[in-house]
Amino acid sequence: MLAAVACLPFVVTTALAETVTVTDVTGRKVQVEAPVQRVILGEGRQIYFVAALDREAPFQHIVGWRDDLGKADPETYAAYLAKYPEIAKLPTFGGMKDGTFDVEQAVSLRPDVILMNVDAKTATEEAGYIETLAKVGIPLVYVDFREKPMVNTEPSMRLIGKLFDKEEVAKEFIDFRARNIAAVTDVLAREKPEAPLVFMERAGGYSEDCCMSFGDENFGKMVEIAGGRNLAKDIIPGTFGTVNPEQIIASDPDQVIVTGGNWGAYVPGGAWVGVGYGADEAEARRKLEALTKRAAFTGTKAVKNGEFHAIWHQFYNNPYQFVAIQEIAKWLHPELFRDLDPEATFKELHTRFLPLDYKPGYFVSLTDKE
Repeated sequence: MLAAVACLPFVVTTALAETVTVTDVTGRKVQVEAPVQRVILGEGRQIYFVAALDREAPFQHIVGWRDDLGKADPETYAAYLAKYPEIAKLPTFGGMKDGTFDVEQAVSLRPDVILMNVDAKTATEEAGYIETLAKVGIPLVYVDFREKPMVNTEPSMRLIGKLFDKEEVAKEFIDFRARNIAAVTDVLAREKPEAPLVFMERAGGYSEDCCMSFGDENFGKMVEIAGGRNLAKDIIPGTFGTVNPEQIIASDPDQVIVTGGNWGAYVPGGAWVGVGYGADEAEARRKLEALTKRAAFTGTKAVKNGEFHAIWHQFYNNPYQFVAIQEIAKWLHPELFRDLDPEATFKELHTRFLPLDYKPGYFVSLTDKE
């Protein structure tokens, strides 16, 4: 009898579920018992989208997650920890790509589904994890906010909405996102301004090497949507890659946008620009100005004219990219978007969808007035 009672909560929740077939972003048909009650997040930063769908109790169905949020975005992690102290006890995992994901630990947590980012697909398949998990009835579903976010954000949100029984919230979020992108694209379509050449630097100052960037997706695509020309579009064949400093100097970009974050856990005391949740904007601007002195930007129009900006790196890995698009549009076309307020958009996102109070610090620019 005691054993039956102990198992009762699990039995009751699964009894309410039904088997549904979903299609993940890779086109795989996967059967899942939904609504899901026990979920493993293949990346801690997936809480960005889980929280947007379940602001009242974003962790109620999370039984394990990767250990990256506290390192990649410590301020956001600290904010969630302060509001939900129980997350300190959540089991953590390593990553699929670096081979530290513990599949036996995952099985022991009895998840209804494991959500994995599509960039881990090759490593997952090579390790045979999908087959291993299938043998014990645990489905794995791929989502994507990183490799092709401008293509896969909406289907990923619909998929997660279906799994969590939050389809209506997912639709509201998708509509909100579309309206805020249209606030930029509608103006550009009408006014047809000249597109400035933009170099988008990925994680500037993270290392001494220069310069990581984006091809025709992720931040590279956001630049194009915001009315700019992505310098690396025809240089980098995929989503991520590197541009030689000589290519940057020869191309002479009109503007440079650096992605940044507080990466003290990875590179203590690094030259990275620490923008993010509640960041010290004056310190971030100081570090941004220091990055203009690197050889790759010598004599460029962007440096001469002070058109050097920094934006929160994690926009590249969550469904909030529309905020980044608005901010980039204001930098590229300040007169056209004089009345557009990305900060207000981000505040509204928090008010309507997220459990955390908004704190500024996600953008800085050398054009800002002190």
